[in-house]
Amino acid sequence: MAKYERFEDLPVWQHAIRIGVRIYGLVDSEKLAKDYRAKDQLVGSAISISNNIAEGFEYNRNRQFIRYLEIAKGSAGELRSQHFLLLSAGKIDEEIYQENYLDLVDFSSELKGFVKYLSEFEDRKKKGD
Repeated sequence: MAKYERFEDLPVWQHAIRIGVRIYGLVDSEKLAKDYRAKDQLVGSAISISNNIAEGFEYNRNRQFIRYLEIAKGSAGELRSQHFLLLSAGKIDEEIYQENYLDLVDFSSELKGFVKYLSEFEDRKKKGD
């Protein structure tokens, strides 16, 4: 795996930014226009994802970074849950739900793989490999 010098170069951070941009577009929709609480929750979860990746990276320690990646993964789960609720309440349509849901599942899987890689790297480092 490549050695990254800046969090902006991380594919998981770039993916998180794309998710955030899409969420900002979603909260501008007519159906969510006056649902300020839902809009705040959606944007908060989306921002949390990219911010936690960035913050964890800046600690320059894999264990800390892993912890923040796991928090980001939790925020992605929260965002998926919010989408399900919005779909059930008729605030978003099925197409938007499916597109965002599938992307969030892919993103969570991407994060899980990255965490696994970093964890295995840390374990090898401890063993002196």
